[in-house]
Amino acid sequence: VINLNNILNEFLSLGKIEDGKIVAHFADFDIKEFILQQCNEMTDIFKPGQIIDYSHHGKTMVTLDENLFKNVLINLLTNAAKFSAENKPIYIATNLGDNQLQFTIRDEGIGISKKDQEHLFEIFFRGSNALNIPGTGLGLHIVAKYIEMMNGKIELKSNLDKGTKINLTFAQ
Repeated sequence: VINLNNILNEFLSLGKIEDGKIVAHFADFDIKEFILQQCNEMTDIFKPGQIIDYSHHGKTMVTLDENLFKNVLINLLTNAAKFSAENKPIYIATNLGDNQLQFTIRDEGIGISKKDQEHLFEIFFRGSNALNIPGTGLGLHIVAKYIEMMNGKIELKSNLDKGTKINLTFAQ
């Protein structure tokens, strides 16, 4: 039931994005407090021994759409947990300077092949090594759209069986 509900919500979000019904509403919030709160609320998704190693440098007040950023964080954190084994940490780092926020999430999971990385943000695409792991292929497509709405950039680096690192950059 939970998986079906998540699938329906992803389809609804995608439809709203395409119809222009979701727009960014920028506001100031404390990024460090926000990430710590979200990580604490999501502890039930982690496998045994998975922990979040979070570090922050710089100022803490950012200007982003809090709801869109929350959806991005939830998706990326869920993926990191889902595609990593038990007892593997998930690293999150934020760095806020005068002109930009850098957000990084890194795992030591199954990784993504170079061939699959070319299509990763396409709708319904799933990595060839992820076919036995539940998912719709919509999450990263939606994440990319939300990041675009907040005028951000996304970079992904990954190696098979070594993990994935995703960097987000937002002007401030």
